[in-house]
Amino acid sequence: MMPKTVLATAIAFLVGGQAFASSDGAWNALFAKANGTCIGLSGLDTPEASTPVVFDDSVGKIAILLKGAMGRGKVKTNVSMICLYDKKSGKASIEEYRWLGK
Repeated sequence: MMPKTVLATAIAFLVGGQAFASSDGAWNALFAKANGTCIGLSGLDTPEASTPVVFDDSVGKIAILLKGAMGRGKVKTNVSMICLYDKKSGKASIEEYRWLGK
């Protein structure tokens, strides 16, 4: 039989070292907030958003690619944008991008 102190230490080690994942609901809420923030900043008429790209916690950012039309009246320009959403502050930065050679 194992001494109680060894068993207690083993259990504390196993429980203490356990990582807990966020729920699907928490991830969906974060993605919805990031999408809403980025789409709002974009100024695009009918934006399409990519699936969020989540960087690790050392970076703390989510990237979302957006595309859509921008302009007034019949003069519309197709635009591609990238948005970086900061998970801690809830703020985002957005810039237009172009593929190399295009």
